[in-house]
Amino acid sequence: MTTPPVHDEAPAPRVLAFDDNNLLASLYGWHDRHLVRIEQELGVSLTCRGNQVSVAGPSEPAGTAVLVLNGLYGRLKDGLTVGPAEVEAMLRMAGDPSISSTEVKTSRRRITPRTLNQARYLKTLTTSSMVFALGPAGTGKTYLAVAVAVAMLEAGDVDRIVLSRPAVEAGERLGFLPGDLREKVDPYLRPLYDALYDTMPADKANRRLASDDIEVAPLAFMRGRTLSNAFVILDEAQNTSRMQMKMFLTRLGENARMVVTGDLTQIDLPEGQVSGLADAVRILESVKDIEVVTFTDVDVVRHPLVAKIVRAWDADDRQEAP
Repeated sequence: MTTPPVHDEAPAPRVLAFDDNNLLASLYGWHDRHLVRIEQELGVSLTCRGNQVSVAGPSEPAGTAVLVLNGLYGRLKDGLTVGPAEVEAMLRMAGDPSISSTEVKTSRRRITPRTLNQARYLKTLTTSSMVFALGPAGTGKTYLAVAVAVAMLEAGDVDRIVLSRPAVEAGERLGFLPGDLREKVDPYLRPLYDALYDTMPADKANRRLASDDIEVAPLAFMRGRTLSNAFVILDEAQNTSRMQMKMFLTRLGENARMVVTGDLTQIDLPEGQVSGLADAVRILESVKDIEVVTFTDVDVVRHPLVAKIVRAWDADDRQEAP
């Protein structure tokens, strides 16, 4: 007589109860789409009855689903929004204790990281005097730096913010644009204005801009200056020359922080010219108190197609490389 094999019983479903019924529509999503997304990603089954959600599945993914649901509900209890982007972020970071308290508060927004790299970047921005942030578009390099700068300005930790970009022509000619010099270069600086107005009320931002507490200027305007008691950000730094980068980095004054962001796969410099950003990272990566944070397509937090585009482009570049 043979003994039938013993099968481990599936763990009993875990039941979560949420005490505020007014938040459940936002937690579950339109037609329960947030719950469906969690099921798809983790391979669990979620069943909701009133203010309770039953989580069925293997122990590890079920435990992750519990963390995700509790994390999203915690956001709602704190007055924050929950949408598809927040669900994706919570799925990426669930269970990592290092990011539980990472956030930036400005007068307009409360900003939390959406990937582990973003969480580490935020911490680095608050502890290091000079940070290089490298990676593809949509990873939050510039936006998070501006958010931290605004928070520090509003808290009185710095006296001013300086936002800069190289006005490099990517196939277009500055001379053909209408207007004076400011009107010609403003389109190149628009992404910096966008990040600023998203983290600070427009009237307050305009007052700060008018009083020069916040300055948005092309890189060429930085020459010969010493930037003290300031939070300084250089965006699109892959389009600097070697000498421009050296000039900018040596502007750092007392009680100042400097963040340099860029994507080394999108260089618009003339063929054969070395990117100042690539050169600076190579030379300074081992210097104490200088931090380099590298983002990948995993950190892209725009439309999901953006991450797929980045991956496809990178794969094509690898095939074409000698």
